[in-house]
Amino acid sequence: MAIYKAPVRDMQFVLHEMYEAEQVFASLPGCEEATRDIIDAILEEAGKLCENVIFPTNRTGDEEGCRFDDGAVTTPSGFKEAYSALTEGGWTSLACDPEYGGQGLPETLHFFVEEMLCSANVAFSLYPGLTHGAYNALHAHGTDELKSRYLPNMVAGRWSGSMCLTEPHSGTDLGLLRTKAEPQDDGSYRITGTKIFITGGEHDLTENIVHLVLARLPDAPPGIKGISLFLVSKFLVNEDGSLGERNGVVCGSIEHKMGIKGSATCVLNFDDAVGHLVGQEHRGMNHMFTMMNHERLAVGLQGLALAEVAYQSAADYAKDRLQGRSPTGAKQADKAADPIIVHPDVRRMLLTAKAYNEGARALSGWVSLNIDIAERHPDPSTREVAEDLVLLLTPVVKAFFTDYGMEACNLCLQVFGGHGYISEWGMEQLVRDARIAQLYEGTNGIQAMDLVGRKLPMHEGRLVNTYVQTIEAFLAETASDKALTEFNEPLAASLGILKDTTDWLAENTAKNPEEVGAAAVEYLRLMALVTLAFMWARAAHVAMKKTNGEEAGFYEAKLATARFYMNRLLPQVTSLVYSIRAGADTLMAMPEASF
Repeated sequence: MAIYKAPVRDMQFVLHEMYEAEQVFASLPGCEEATRDIIDAILEEAGKLCENVIFPTNRTGDEEGCRFDDGAVTTPSGFKEAYSALTEGGWTSLACDPEYGGQGLPETLHFFVEEMLCSANVAFSLYPGLTHGAYNALHAHGTDELKSRYLPNMVAGRWSGSMCLTEPHSGTDLGLLRTKAEPQDDGSYRITGTKIFITGGEHDLTENIVHLVLARLPDAPPGIKGISLFLVSKFLVNEDGSLGERNGVVCGSIEHKMGIKGSATCVLNFDDAVGHLVGQEHRGMNHMFTMMNHERLAVGLQGLALAEVAYQSAADYAKDRLQGRSPTGAKQADKAADPIIVHPDVRRMLLTAKAYNEGARALSGWVSLNIDIAERHPDPSTREVAEDLVLLLTPVVKAFFTDYGMEACNLCLQVFGGHGYISEWGMEQLVRDARIAQLYEGTNGIQAMDLVGRKLPMHEGRLVNTYVQTIEAFLAETASDKALTEFNEPLAASLGILKDTTDWLAENTAKNPEEVGAAAVEYLRLMALVTLAFMWARAAHVAMKKTNGEEAGFYEAKLATARFYMNRLLPQVTSLVYSIRAGADTLMAMPEASF
């Protein structure tokens, strides 16, 4: 069986020691109550819930899957009880507006709890996760009437949410969608069309489901600029907030999938369903991005979360499994063999997962803190810097976390040898569950194109300049700390490579637009590796001051992992640059007929 212990101590290291989150929250209006004691209580209690209540549903959820019968979806056994524990504990309201029943705590804390939920059961986590994304979009763009009618029950978890974009003929290219919205005399709309791959589009966990649906008005211009956003609920909602009759939206089927089998992935048929406009006409994609950007970060967390379970399980197994002897001689001479953790290659696999996981958790903390700063800080220039970093790094988090998450799950399965391929150990489920995260919320190739094609040139390069200046400021501030040289030097060198590659890409894209698509995936990984180097340099800066205290082992492990990252993982940047500079011709020269 896979094992999971919530990494609360590492989360505390990120929040308290790397970023001094309590002081950040004290400077943000509305976040003042997020003191260190509150932060720790939330992490510890969320950890208990995820370990003891939600994680036990992971295996049964995979084995049973969701069941579909005549338009109704039944979730696996244990899901209802786990969902009740989640909502009764107030976890769905953590970072929501107090006006609608929320606790008003920082979004940062929601992200750390989200990681734990995804580790415990990623399929289960999608139900409250999509609801929070729908809450964000409706809170940002809905009318006061819509918000007062729908948000309190969504915040409380009595109602859930879904995001309805994809159609059978229209995946990433949403400009092709055909779902129609006909305006009515009473100000509502009638929605007709079919949506596919709708996570949580139908289930038995909540009384009602609030669908956010992209559709076209009769006078809509063609393409993506002609899309509007509508709220369509499973049951109509009366003026007093009670539920009325069933709306014209029905689940036609659910998908049979490789993984996340406890998550209902639905085909939804909208037949003259009553809908309400959210935001402005023809601005649906802009409004939906409020939800999509949140979901892209949440999907990135899924990569980290599954890699964390994989690492913990593999490390535990490696300490116990006896096979062979250490190259330097027997370590446990009283036993028939040594535990496999003595072997260098096993350590390579474990350290790769550990270094990526802890670096990714630090990056997740940095991005989520900047979300709170961008939304709440009183100084406009500070908000702008934070927003620039979030915009730039969102595709990096989504794509790199899920790419490395899949790599780490595979490596940790490898630690188990043949046993990893057998269902009873739980490792093969992690690999199957991890695979989808590279696909949904925009495939990782699309994320890379977003980074290189949109984010790099945005505001005349301001976003990437903000990012570079932030890292350079850290290097300048710590230049006199000679003990940090072993971490700062590779960081500085890799940052220089990234800057040169960014300039090369801009210059060559002007000559050949295909260079963007040819370089995008490798450029995103390059930026991710440099960013994690920044995270590890910051972590080392903290850890090296604390290796003589009560938790010396914890901080020494941080420094050892940082050294592994800088010396064994960061050097990938060199090969990535060679590949990027090979140019688009190496991809585009071959005639189609030769494939």
